Amino acid sequence: MSIFETGLSKNRANYAALTPSDFLERAGATFPQKTAIIHGALRRSYGDFLNRSRRLADALRKRGIGQGDAVSVLAPNTPAMLESHYGIPMAGAVLNAINTRLDAMTISFILVHAEAKLVLVDKEFAPVMEEALAQIENPPPVIWIDDPLAEGGKPLGEKEYEELLAEGEPAPDWPRPTDEWQSMSLNYTSGTTGNPKGVVYHHRGAYLNAVGNAIAFGLTSSCSYLWTLPMFHCNGWTYTWGVTAVGGTHVCLRKVDPALIFEQIAEHGVSHMCAAPIVLTMLIHAPAEQKKAFSQRVNIATGGAAPPSAVISSMETMGFSVTHLYGLTETYGPSTICAWPPEWDALDLDTKAQRMARQGVWYPTLEDMRVSDPDTGEAVPADGETIGELCLRGNTVMKGYLKNPKATAEALTDGWFRSGDLAVLHPDGYAEVKDRSKDIIISGGENISSLEVEEVLYKHPKIMEAAVVAKPDEKWGETPCAFVTLAPGAGEVGVEEVTEWCREHMAPFKAPRTIVFGDLPKTSTGKIQKFVLRDKAKDL
Repeated sequence: MSIFETGLSKNRANYAALTPSDFLERAGATFPQKTAIIHGALRRSYGDFLNRSRRLADALRKRGIGQGDAVSVLAPNTPAMLESHYGIPMAGAVLNAINTRLDAMTISFILVHAEAKLVLVDKEFAPVMEEALAQIENPPPVIWIDDPLAEGGKPLGEKEYEELLAEGEPAPDWPRPTDEWQSMSLNYTSGTTGNPKGVVYHHRGAYLNAVGNAIAFGLTSSCSYLWTLPMFHCNGWTYTWGVTAVGGTHVCLRKVDPALIFEQIAEHGVSHMCAAPIVLTMLIHAPAEQKKAFSQRVNIATGGAAPPSAVISSMETMGFSVTHLYGLTETYGPSTICAWPPEWDALDLDTKAQRMARQGVWYPTLEDMRVSDPDTGEAVPADGETIGELCLRGNTVMKGYLKNPKATAEALTDGWFRSGDLAVLHPDGYAEVKDRSKDIIISGGENISSLEVEEVLYKHPKIMEAAVVAKPDEKWGETPCAFVTLAPGAGEVGVEEVTEWCREHMAPFKAPRTIVFGDLPKTSTGKIQKFVLRDKAKDL
């Protein structure tokens, strides 16, 4: 045994399991009077934020909810959603933040699959939650959130959120995890299958990715972060914890509206925000009367498709600095960043845009990144030309998919997480994705499974075959494009009929925006040639 191990042991004085809930403990002690949350006319200090989160944790524990129990939350970017990101893990339970754009059937699947012990729902989304619960034989109890800025909706469940908090005490002794590997968050992604897959996060990964965000994006205690990115999306890319880690201010925003965004930036001195590329386009093309002037420089991070040079130029002109990030739900959100070396400042705009298109280098809190040959697993040469699969590994990679060992084993293999994205590695070590997983359509920052859309199309009584691919779209990045072959004797079927069918049987944002009727190209074995359809979709 090494002399450095003899007589030295891990104990409470020199070791504590990492958990992002501790960020709020520190912020509450360090900045008790500082404004932590802004939401309309509401101002909530870090002291209040901490006490309310502790109350939520205690109330859950008194209901018998603890380690291994999922608590589902269907809410937009509100104070209650933020408190859920702390109070639920503080109870030892697992936070399941649900996409507010999902349909009732998908929400029902998630609640059953996660075995949710309690549901918190913003009153605006109570109708869809009510429909989802009606599909469950033994639905979990429900608490409704009465947010003053909600548009419509209704009470649902046994009591209101504030009444739930009143059941708890702000006791400081919440059960911290003894093992950093303990599950703390469950996020569902459509992946490459119709049914969503449950991605499980642990305390260590959430803590480290939040720290990585603070480092990579330059967060400080003076920052003001505007919530344009949904908190349900990879837990807000873990900025729900990252902003609190530095004691910054969370500026909540229920919905993405250019007029509101400019208003919040100007009024609250917003310094940082994250958004899908479509939000950048919305800001650029907002009416002149909505574009309020602001004096500060606003740092905006975007993921998905790289913004074109025209978008970068327009954003810079309006006072924004754009940062390109890359990640997946399986990697807690951002895992690589197009870090900007000083020597790139002198480049012309088009060249800058080309460099910014790269997914870049791995986060300071990720262990490693490489581009590998999909067949051999060996790293491809850094020549900027050889295509391989972008692979990641480290503490900020998911534990795996809930109740899906086969998909977990396929994703986490040979010591790497296989992203499914095809990329090249440039001589300077920067990765650049050249093609996405073939079955996934990323529209407005949301993943849409082509298989899920196809399944709905196949259920139409007049459709014999269907194939869905991504069609490039200037506004949304990509939109679903459906190629369908009608059943013999189907008669006339119009685009509107198929579109309406899809909207009735899935979340409306997943419905195809383009529908083409005709025979589908196939291989000699009868497999539909989607690469041919992708080329056709580009020209539509």
